[in-house]
Amino acid sequence: MWSGKKKAVTFSFDDGVTQDIKLIEILNKYNLKGTFNINSSLLGLKGEVRPAGETVSHIKVYPSKVKDIYCGHEVAVHTLTHPNLTTLDEETVVYQVEEDRKRLSELCGYEVVGMAYPCGGVNNDDRVAEIIKNNTGVKYSRTITSTFAFDEQKNLYRFNPSVYIMQEQIDEVVDRFLATETDKPQLLYIWGHAYELDTTRMTWKRFEGICEKLAGKTDVFYGTNKEVLL
Repeated sequence: MWSGKKKAVTFSFDDGVTQDIKLIEILNKYNLKGTFNINSSLLGLKGEVRPAGETVSHIKVYPSKVKDIYCGHEVAVHTLTHPNLTTLDEETVVYQVEEDRKRLSELCGYEVVGMAYPCGGVNNDDRVAEIIKNNTGVKYSRTITSTFAFDEQKNLYRFNPSVYIMQEQIDEVVDRFLATETDKPQLLYIWGHAYELDTTRMTWKRFEGICEKLAGKTDVFYGTNKEVLL
């Protein structure tokens, strides 16, 4: 399975914000791997968001910095401009996904094949998944629906993560994964946004503690989304 191991851990972070730089330093410190889902048409833009009711910066990295910032990890599609794909016609879905994939591939110097659906709420459905599967170079796409589980999933175009970093269950899910003894593949998939670590709900210190807890296990494979899913 994963270099002969039955358990694997991967991370996924959206939007391509400057907080990714600090987050990657933490992942690298513990030899963990992540995938970063980017809106290529929004790169370089500045703004603010309010996760958990707290205002934090939402500054996108510059296009010229993408290759260096995400070196050693994976860059993936998040659409050009972050629309809810379920509201769009087929032609627009294909353009938003495939054009983003092509632009990111050019920026990174390798073929981008992964994706995460943008927007909250119901941000994906079978129609959109089939459009992406049949008309783009994307090989997998992550939803925002937590399973709180680690079992294999057949549908890679509506792949559900284990847990979101802002959910209160995250510590329990991590502990349960580490305690799991298994003879079948078990994947812990954690997703979020790096800017959320600027809040008091999920701090940088707490996130680093999770990384430290997960790191260095001889029975666990650490990889990007592509490495663990494809």
